[in-house]
Amino acid sequence: MMAKVTITQVKSGINRPKRQKATLIALGIKKMHQAVEHEATPQILGMITKVKHLVDVKEVK
Repeated sequence: MMAKVTITQVKSGINRPKRQKATLIALGIKKMHQAVEHEATPQILGMITKVKHLVDVKEVK
């Protein structure tokens, strides 16, 4: 089984490129301080990398 990560948006997507906004939506984040949980797949980790300045990531035990 893969590890899980919790992703929380901590900075606004306003005035960000469309691609970064789309990445937040693709991760399932719709508003500030919303937390979502995902499997730590290479695809998800790549998406996190693209918006790492907007989100806080924690590994779920």
